[in-house]
Amino acid sequence: MQYESLSGYITAMAATPPKGPMAIILAEDPTEVDTTLRHHLQAGFRDVLMLAPEGIDLPPGLEGQVHRISHDTHAENSLVTAVNRLIEAFPGLWMYYCFNGEYLFYPFCETRTVRDLIAFHAEERRDAMLTYVIDLYAEDLDRFPNAVSLENAHLDRSGYYALARQDPENNWHPKERQLDFFGGLRWRFEEHVPWTRRKIDRISLFKSRKGLVLSPDFVFSDEEYNTYACPWHNNLTACVCSFRTAKALKTNPGSRWEINSFRWHNSTAFQWPSQQLMDLGLMEPGQWF
Repeated sequence: MQYESLSGYITAMAATPPKGPMAIILAEDPTEVDTTLRHHLQAGFRDVLMLAPEGIDLPPGLEGQVHRISHDTHAENSLVTAVNRLIEAFPGLWMYYCFNGEYLFYPFCETRTVRDLIAFHAEERRDAMLTYVIDLYAEDLDRFPNAVSLENAHLDRSGYYALARQDPENNWHPKERQLDFFGGLRWRFEEHVPWTRRKIDRISLFKSRKGLVLSPDFVFSDEEYNTYACPWHNNLTACVCSFRTAKALKTNPGSRWEINSFRWHNSTAFQWPSQQLMDLGLMEPGQWF
């Protein structure tokens, strides 16, 4: 299933719109495209879209399961622009977005599908879910110079913090049930990261509707979508485990030669189970049983 443009995909789906949940995966380069697609197919997304430039093809065996859409992935805010167009085209659909080399984890994802997750979250009258982008990185940069290795993956077990999200339209008072989260490589190597890109929170999983707009800092025009919990109890949160920051720091000329290792005293091997992320306090099961 190949489409020459996002417009072409939207037009082709107009007669029989997707039922979702939909995963929108922006492939910036060929790194771990195969594993990213397979991870989200296994999670239970009915529609998986790969937005990719020329030269990045669908991995063998996935031609019948993934929609490949030609897209300029290096344009400014390319992912945000694509997500907003899909929101407008398919209101009422649960959507998720990420980049290649990123993997969605939620509590007990080994035995429950993303459709189970969404059904439970919707029953709690929630239309969006907060996710934390947890940086993954290879321990040995001599063996893995682009910092990407699934078998050698590490993450920070501490060093995460939150600050009140201030409202400029209300005398800079804190917004209700909203926080800005920081940590990981963007915190430890902040001199190489623009201050506008240091947050690690995203609203990655959400229900589309008319008029909803995603902004470049991965929050929505509807303030309730940006909250971490409802007023009466804690809700589920999830993680997007991501090699993207590590890869960028080892690829960009300004930081490539300044970093010899990402390892520090709070590094730990990532074992790839959801329980490890919950034990580290990186995601919240809420009332999810």
